[in-house]
Amino acid sequence: MLRAALAEPAVPCEFSENLLKPYYLDRASILAARALGNTGNRRVLDLCAAPGGKTLVLASTLGGEGGIVANERSADRRRRLRQVLDDHLPPGLREKVVVTGHDASRWGLYEQNLYDLVLLDAPCSSERHLVRNPGHLRDWSPARTRRLAQQALAMLLAALAAAKPGGRILYSTCALSPGENDGVIERAMRKRPGLFSSLPAEEAGTEPTIYGRNVWPDRAEGTGPIYFALLEKKQDTCLA
Repeated sequence: MLRAALAEPAVPCEFSENLLKPYYLDRASILAARALGNTGNRRVLDLCAAPGGKTLVLASTLGGEGGIVANERSADRRRRLRQVLDDHLPPGLREKVVVTGHDASRWGLYEQNLYDLVLLDAPCSSERHLVRNPGHLRDWSPARTRRLAQQALAMLLAALAAAKPGGRILYSTCALSPGENDGVIERAMRKRPGLFSSLPAEEAGTEPTIYGRNVWPDRAEGTGPIYFALLEKKQDTCLA
């Protein structure tokens, strides 16, 4: 049943809160971004922001003193991100979102203990695309999943370094692989013992994992797949 659900086109959901016009994205993506909480007057980092749907969700609750750094390393995807932000955010919100193009896995080397909220929507296997695109499926291998999990771990460690003590980090993927999901959280806990803890993120239509929540398309009317885990940083990061 899961394979059949993955083979079906994703059902987009309209998101329009505080936007100039609606943006359409998977309802599970809205759930994941909302799990980070209202942005308010807080300093926010979106490490892998393109195409920009989750950034719009975060921007929709910004307060007068809040701001978002929306990062995307790929130049092509960064252009798309800017276009999405320009087309959908009113000027008062758009000026609060700064777009950058850095390597997310190295962010923590330069900015540490600065952000109240960090979103890491990590590049992943994205099995829905594999099932629906034979070309993508031919290119898939277990080694690719392992490589993506290693990349996600480096990005998560950078996200943790960038967050303030007491700050929250939302790690998410659209992968089914436990190695890219709970496995990355577990490895980060071993790498940085005591640095962070996982928090409960009760969201309707999601199912619990060891550290986070899953949304399965065969159990959520075609929504997903998505995994997300809400983390809280406990202490300062001190990296050499």
